[in-house]
Amino acid sequence: MKTRSKRRRRIVKSITALLAITFATALGCGISTTERLGLGPLKTVEYVELERYLGTWYEIARFPQSFQEGCVASTATYTLRDDGLIDVLNTCRNETLDGEERSALGLARVVDAETNAKLQVTFFLFFWGDYWIIDLADDYSWAVVGHPSRDYLWILSRTPTMDAEVYSGILQHLEAVGYETERLYVTPQVETDTG
Repeated sequence: MKTRSKRRRRIVKSITALLAITFATALGCGISTTERLGLGPLKTVEYVELERYLGTWYEIARFPQSFQEGCVASTATYTLRDDGLIDVLNTCRNETLDGEERSALGLARVVDAETNAKLQVTFFLFFWGDYWIIDLADDYSWAVVGHPSRDYLWILSRTPTMDAEVYSGILQHLEAVGYETERLYVTPQVETDTG
């Protein structure tokens, strides 16, 4: 009974945080990093092959957000549906690598069919948030997802760890396009057996 009550509180907290972010974005409340620093528009990659982008990604680092508070070992799995939308399953462990699993199921839609790099994601059907692919490995082994405000950022990989040189190169690119990389939280991940 206690566990169910905790889970309900966590769900309500996540919903409240996401709604607050959605309303603030929709109403133009607050000043985004892009506005605060006087930066130009954020650019996406030229083209994304959706079929190659589907599947499971491990979160290597992120800008902290209230809706991911306490999340470690975070993953996102994308699955194409018959109606052209994409199922989004986000999972993480609560606080520790062996903590309780948390998950959220949402939907994504492509909003720029010319590049497939601009998507929107929802976990509440009526409130869609921008999900822009702003950097991507040629072999789709890693990706960087951002938001035009530059206040949301995720570095993703097909594996739970990332080569330090690759990570450093991603950070250099992010700094060059105006991201404040010192805000990044490196996500603890469970290492998988590659042998």
